[in-house]
Amino acid sequence: MRGKFIVLEGGEGAGKSSNLNALQDLLEARGCRVLRTREPGGTPLGEAVRGLLLDPVHAGMEVKAELLLMFAARAQHVAQVIRPALDEGVWVISDRFTSSSYAYQGGGRGLPREAIGWLETFVQDDLRPDLTLLLDTPVDVGLERMRSRGEPEDRIEREGRPFFERVRAAFLAQAEAHAERFKVLDASRGIEQVQAALRQSVETLLARSS
Repeated sequence: MRGKFIVLEGGEGAGKSSNLNALQDLLEARGCRVLRTREPGGTPLGEAVRGLLLDPVHAGMEVKAELLLMFAARAQHVAQVIRPALDEGVWVISDRFTSSSYAYQGGGRGLPREAIGWLETFVQDDLRPDLTLLLDTPVDVGLERMRSRGEPEDRIEREGRPFFERVRAAFLAQAEAHAERFKVLDASRGIEQVQAALRQSVETLLARSS
């Protein structure tokens, strides 16, 4: 049986890492073989591209170059990691996927959805996540969480609040347009509440897959 593809999305400070841990634990407890990955990244080539995309030294990167680099890394990720794992019955869970391109390069940078959609089809064919868990939080809350970590900000994290407001709006618009595969989780709540909602969404997918 083919594996399922679950993606965690969200803005800065949404808590994707801790929720990915919970998601992996839940699936493994249910007997699923799980592969955890991330974007940009997931392959040696993808990780090299990730370094280019996030390094503040490239602050002046052309937005079209940013989009194309994202999809170059994604093409390798899909071909080398995601499709083979799914075909072997492995459940793939990813920290970000193409919804982030629509949110960051589309909503945040203002690139046309049509261009992103063309690249999505070109790179992925019919591959789409079975479930996208959108960890939604007000921008001010997310940025405060991010900055409280005390870590150096990458090139994208250095953007201002208006950029991240556009990103959040684009994420929510996608969730509304594709309600059949998106679940919006209120990530401003406590971690126990967020993970309870996450478990409920994933249990529904597990029940449909059994």
